[in-house]
Amino acid sequence: MQTNKVRDAFRIFDAIESVDRPKLATEIAREMERSGKRPGLFVQVNIGEEPQKAGVLPAEADSFLQFCRKDLGLTIGGLMCIPPVGRQCSPYFALLAKIAARNGLDRLSMGMTSDFELAIQLGATEVRVGSAIFGSR
Repeated sequence: MQTNKVRDAFRIFDAIESVDRPKLATEIAREMERSGKRPGLFVQVNIGEEPQKAGVLPAEADSFLQFCRKDLGLTIGGLMCIPPVGRQCSPYFALLAKIAARNGLDRLSMGMTSDFELAIQLGATEVRVGSAIFGSR
């Protein structure tokens, strides 16, 4: 999410699943203070370390979570990821669950229309099934 869209996101959404960099987290903290609203927050992890995707790298997730929690006072509810296309999802979902567990998080947004059943087996609490509802793009 772009930082200039934070205020609009707070008006429209109950959750933001794309907290992925310090500048965005800082803007979210400012908007929480300004508006008094507390949407659910998920840190987006670039679980496949793909250069074309946004998200905190797995090796940096612990320190980013600490920054969000301790420095900004954000309540992070969980983690979100989108694994690499065309690869087996299981190792990526398992890695996200491991990062979440060591950080005391129990909400995992992982899995989409094509792999949500596997994601649920591996701990997903939220899935994104837009293609099943709206069709493919």
